[in-house]
Amino acid sequence: MRQDGPLAAALIPEAGETEPLYELIELLFFAYRDFVGDPDRLLETFSFGRAHHRVIHFVDRNPGLTIAELLDILKITKQSLNRVLKELITQGFIESRLGIEDRRQRHLHLTETGQRLARDLASLQTRRIARAISECGATDALAARRFLSAMIEPDLRPSVQKMIASKGPQK
Repeated sequence: MRQDGPLAAALIPEAGETEPLYELIELLFFAYRDFVGDPDRLLETFSFGRAHHRVIHFVDRNPGLTIAELLDILKITKQSLNRVLKELITQGFIESRLGIEDRRQRHLHLTETGQRLARDLASLQTRRIARAISECGATDALAARRFLSAMIEPDLRPSVQKMIASKGPQK
């Protein structure tokens, strides 16, 4: 749903317009840099990076996730995942369990150590989000949620919404 007006006209390129929206591009870049920067510093203490963070996050939010499902969420190759997953398993953050119905499948679960790290990482990002909402207000936070959802490829939005809506608060 597009809302027209002077502000919208300044932000929304017209059809065929070629001038890049540098301000929004750069705001997204810097917001993402700082959003992942907080967890990056904590992950460094374990010699982990952002790939480790993504795996920990989605295994935490989807206990029992298969490797194939994780690959689909992250949109990466199995080769890209192997090193990261091996490190997380070897260092005791994730465990891989055989499938009950299909023993060829591996289901991923966080260990207690992994759960603590997942909560610490989520807490860092939650504080940053809460501060931004406090500065902007709930109406702007809802607009930001709509904007971020609209940034997702249209054909992927239903599956993403289903995945994030089915998760209650993790304890």
